[in-house]
Amino acid sequence: MPPPEERLADLTLADQLARAVAELGREIDLPFVAASADISSPDPMLGADGLPLAESVFRWVDPDLAYWRDRGFALRAPFVLAARYMAEPFYFHQGRFATWRPTPRLDSIAVDQSAKDHGVAGAIIAPAYLPGGVIGTVVWATPDPSVDVAALFDAQAARLHAAALKLMATYHEARGALPAAAAARLTRREIQCLKWAAAGKTDAVIAELIQIAAPTVRFHLKNAAQKLHVVGRSQAVREAAALGYVGGGLNPARRPAP
Repeated sequence: MPPPEERLADLTLADQLARAVAELGREIDLPFVAASADISSPDPMLGADGLPLAESVFRWVDPDLAYWRDRGFALRAPFVLAARYMAEPFYFHQGRFATWRPTPRLDSIAVDQSAKDHGVAGAIIAPAYLPGGVIGTVVWATPDPSVDVAALFDAQAARLHAAALKLMATYHEARGALPAAAAARLTRREIQCLKWAAAGKTDAVIAELIQIAAPTVRFHLKNAAQKLHVVGRSQAVREAAALGYVGGGLNPARRPAP
């Protein structure tokens, strides 16, 4: 956790970035903003004054939808579901999701009646994937169906994505929520062991696969856990995956069907 004076400075900067995000929306005719710093958590984003940014900086299409107070909202919201599967910006227009390229994954996510019930005619969504497996997101929306959201997306998506990343990274740094400042540098053997452990292999199987002794596998996994500042095999695998050491290539569950 940063010292109190640095934390306050970062929180103040996060407030400034939040206001810039809101102003950006007004500038491009998507004036209604919703933001989540971590879509795995129901806690709202707070300003330096301790108040929810959704009350002090942002406003939403439906003034009666206090989504930041509804602890189950993220599990129901189609925009949040789509952000779990898309690391790049995408948009909502004419009742469907789209982005700059054909995306069957987006096409498979239905936008239920809730978005329409709350008056959203169009929106641009910018996920912010951060170190440690944190996913934040910012939604810029309009109730006006005449707004050409597709054209806005083509012109502004990169700018909006950068604004979302800056806000989320600064916000999380201020709260000490990102990985420790001392970066972990794992060895090739440690990464090999973690990848096979992530694929569900036992120490004995990993030892056979990479031609070392089973106690040596346990040694590498223990060392990796210590470097990653976690305890145990499962936490080491999770943290290594969140930092991009593991990836999905060795996990049979993530391989496409032949």
